[in-house]
Amino acid sequence: MERNGQPLPLSGIKVIDYSHYLAGPHTSRCLSSMGADVIKVERPKNGDAGRAHAHFKGGQSGYFLQQNMGKRGLCLNVKDPRGLEFMHKLVAEADVFVENYRPGALTKLGLGYDDLSEINPGLVYCSLSAFGHTGPDSHKPGFGVIAEAKSGAMAQLGMPDQPPPLLRMPIADMYTGVHGVAAVCAALVGRHSSGRGQHVDLALYDCMVSMHDYAVQKYLLSDGAEIPVQTGRDLPDSTLYGVFPAVDGNLVIAAQVDDAWKRLALLVGGEALAADTRFHDPASRNKNCVAALEYVTAWTKAQASVSACIEALDTAGVPCSAVQSIDQVVNDPQIIARDMIIEQDHPVLGSVKLPNLPFRFSDCDTTPRCPAPLLGQHNREIALEAGYSEEEIDTLVAEGVFYSE
Repeated sequence: MERNGQPLPLSGIKVIDYSHYLAGPHTSRCLSSMGADVIKVERPKNGDAGRAHAHFKGGQSGYFLQQNMGKRGLCLNVKDPRGLEFMHKLVAEADVFVENYRPGALTKLGLGYDDLSEINPGLVYCSLSAFGHTGPDSHKPGFGVIAEAKSGAMAQLGMPDQPPPLLRMPIADMYTGVHGVAAVCAALVGRHSSGRGQHVDLALYDCMVSMHDYAVQKYLLSDGAEIPVQTGRDLPDSTLYGVFPAVDGNLVIAAQVDDAWKRLALLVGGEALAADTRFHDPASRNKNCVAALEYVTAWTKAQASVSACIEALDTAGVPCSAVQSIDQVVNDPQIIARDMIIEQDHPVLGSVKLPNLPFRFSDCDTTPRCPAPLLGQHNREIALEAGYSEEEIDTLVAEGVFYSE
């Protein structure tokens, strides 16, 4: 869509999305929101495995609906030589190919990077996998939770001496997907000068390790003497950056920097606490973190509610938030104002509401142009664009090369 006369940044870019589940579909969903024409290619007869993932409404997977909105749907048997030929025709005119299968799987189908770059030297081929295409673990299957556990992120969660909890959000998949967007866009820019595309190789495990803002550096810079461990609901190395209980729920306070601590100290303990030399700088607060946390916890528990805590902290200028449940998030005025919940007209379900993407451009509108496709919904449309006649398409449908629900 245009706003103030400017097209979306990726208008004119064609993407073949041969991915499933989450990391790959999220990458291509983001590219679609920025204007790319994304063709979602699925296998007969079940399609993307994400279609079988809860939550369901009217037989449709919300998981699939969320990650595939804005795309056109093609369901094709690439194991049939005619299906593979059709894919190669699409690739010849495409700019980007996105896949997230185990390394080597698509090479067996004639859809590996070497095969497709020979057809189209300008193709940007983005692979997302658990461990990448090199290294001793590259052959292993994996999901986001594997990367989250293996990366050391999970080992820091939860209470000491208890098994760490699941993150309950697909951090590894989504973070890798966003890296896929950045890498694809960079490769497309680089193609302008080189004339060639390239293979982008992203691993969920790599992305999770790269996300460490502190733990890895702490271990390396201490020559292995310091290993971050579970600390529950606060960060001992960033005192007053954590979760605090109130009488009717929980809130987070981020007062780890000096100015915020001074404002918080005045609020919860008056001039005496603000002047206490045990808490004058980050190192001192970390050394005396138990005492600092006790002061703040006593204050939060003494207030009438989480809302009362938030009101007082906001007035004092201390960064904070309630720990919100999903119903509170969906109805949060800030989320509504930012259009983070969008409504779409689905051909089976009618009106559906789903989470939006966070991209905002001043001069163009990234609102998804259509809901996620039904299985094979755009077979005929895409085949006609590829130069096939109605009769040829009818034959391919009749003989199972094309499939639609």
